[in-house]
Amino acid sequence: MTSGGSERAGTGGPGGRALPGLSASTHVVGVVGFPVAHSLSPLLHNTAFAHLGVDWVSVGFTVHPGHAAAALAGARELGISGLSVTMPHKEDVAAAVAVRTPVAEQLAAVNCVADEDGVWLGDNTDGAGLVAALARGGRFDPGGRRCLVVGAGGAARAAVAALAAAGAAEVVVVNRTPGRADTAAALAGPAGRVGTTEDARSCDLIVNATPAGMDDVDGAPAAWPVDPGLLGPGQVVVDLVYHPPVTPWLEAAAGRGATVQNGLGMLVHQAALQVERWTGREAPVDAMWAAVADRTGPGAPG
Repeated sequence: MTSGGSERAGTGGPGGRALPGLSASTHVVGVVGFPVAHSLSPLLHNTAFAHLGVDWVSVGFTVHPGHAAAALAGARELGISGLSVTMPHKEDVAAAVAVRTPVAEQLAAVNCVADEDGVWLGDNTDGAGLVAALARGGRFDPGGRRCLVVGAGGAARAAVAALAAAGAAEVVVVNRTPGRADTAAALAGPAGRVGTTEDARSCDLIVNATPAGMDDVDGAPAAWPVDPGLLGPGQVVVDLVYHPPVTPWLEAAAGRGATVQNGLGMLVHQAALQVERWTGREAPVDAMWAAVADRTGPGAPG
């Protein structure tokens, strides 16, 4: 892994201010996705780089579907120091990198690429980002707890695997397609099983990893991921959506007395882990949170 980076004297003070002094020796990392213009990752990365005082910069690269492997090869030729990978490229990048971490191998999905001894290493920091966000915001430790995850896509699978790795007593997966639910639940090993939304009554943590619960195009509530009537005090309810900051489902869960948190925490902490992978330095998580503070919702750590 390329680590450290040269110090940038007199630049990038607290608050993630402007980054003057970029040069041909600056370490460049890129966020690759389609679309990518909306991504908050460059803001988070650059805030971290500024506070660390290292000569690194993060930018967004639009990469069309099906071109991830070519983009990876091009980044290598250009001397890019690392990549943050978002939709729809995580699986394609996992297939293209030379080496994968155990969690990236398990998920067959990569959201972070780093230079490891001259070859591309693929990692996945999504699930670990969720667990870190729970610890910070919800003050929730999955160890020995019952958890329910709605969905079976990439974010859901990362959540299932991470919660099991953190010691959850049970990880229940709810999904409309039984086969995909089985695949996701298997990532939790003996702790995983397929269930229904009724299981939410007895779970300590409920995670929505689907778009359900957002406003639809007409502004009317979409179908609930879990009936809010099944939720209440003592439970932590997380919607991995962070725009809008408070989905109607989170609002309804809070009204029932649950502790709620949006997906911004997962975004911040997975980005922090990427910074640490690239630079070998501890990420300034507080500063990264401050950079996106206006986007946090109730229960999201500040």
